[in-house]
Amino acid sequence: MFRTELHPAPLPHKIRLNDSVLTIGSCFSDTIGKQLAQHKFSTLINPFGAVYNPISIHRLIGWSLKNQMPDESGYAQRDDVHFHYDFHSQFAALSVNHLKESLRHALALTHNFLQHTNWLMITYGTTWVYRLKSADRIVANCHKMPGRLFAKELLSQKKIIKSFDALYHPLKSKHPNVHILLTVSPVRHIRDTLELNSVSKSVLRLACHTICTAYPDVHYFPAYEILLDDLRDYRFYASDLIHPSEQAEDYVWQKLTEACMDENTRSFIAEWRSIRQALMHRPFLPGSQSHRRFIEDTIRRLEELSSVVNVKNEIEALKNQLHEP
Repeated sequence: MFRTELHPAPLPHKIRLNDSVLTIGSCFSDTIGKQLAQHKFSTLINPFGAVYNPISIHRLIGWSLKNQMPDESGYAQRDDVHFHYDFHSQFAALSVNHLKESLRHALALTHNFLQHTNWLMITYGTTWVYRLKSADRIVANCHKMPGRLFAKELLSQKKIIKSFDALYHPLKSKHPNVHILLTVSPVRHIRDTLELNSVSKSVLRLACHTICTAYPDVHYFPAYEILLDDLRDYRFYASDLIHPSEQAEDYVWQKLTEACMDENTRSFIAEWRSIRQALMHRPFLPGSQSHRRFIEDTIRRLEELSSVVNVKNEIEALKNQLHEP
């Protein structure tokens, strides 16, 4: 044996294909969210862009829960660009009114999605945070403002748990059936140095363990451990040697489906993987009889799934191919 395979503990309550899933947090939330969307889940993926620290993540979910606009103290301007310290730079605008409209839309979208969300997947990235000195508040993004405006600090496990608790009870009061899945991002924050990145991830991991012990409907999925302890090799990283490679992401997804999804959902995912490969197939001779039979067979397979998921666009695209000269 040249490797120690990690087998995540099965969730007591499984994710089902018809569940709605909100992913939020670090860029690893985008990775999981895109996999869910590709496999026909109803998914809202990182509606505020990548957010890395637990305090900011909890704050954004809390505002969404109330459909509440952010604090006025968070608005700022650099040259002619307006932004908010609690949001990703993708929301930057050339006027504060346009910025506020974008934020209002993102918060309302998330608020509405939460009304029917079954699973909230939170990915924590770091416990190193920056506190805006003028407002004495932790920010999600420094927006390339001068470093003298901020004080860097390390969140404690106690602060993370207190922040989570302040979010958990209002969330469960409004949406008692929602389940929460926590992960720690396997992406390494080397700007903090590898030593301090290790400190940061350790605090996150301990906080997740304590939270999951205290709340029976909050669970942990070991994406961080899968990459570091199971795969454990630089060939499973992208060329920047920081982010997981596509192969590693697919492996983590496979482990997630095995541990977190029910049998019917896993069966669908296996069938859908085969169909997606067929949909991406590029024929050598598009007008041949064999290719027409291939398209007709794929349409038939899609129609068999039409009562389970929405495949209208896929069927329409294939039928258009049949009508092409």
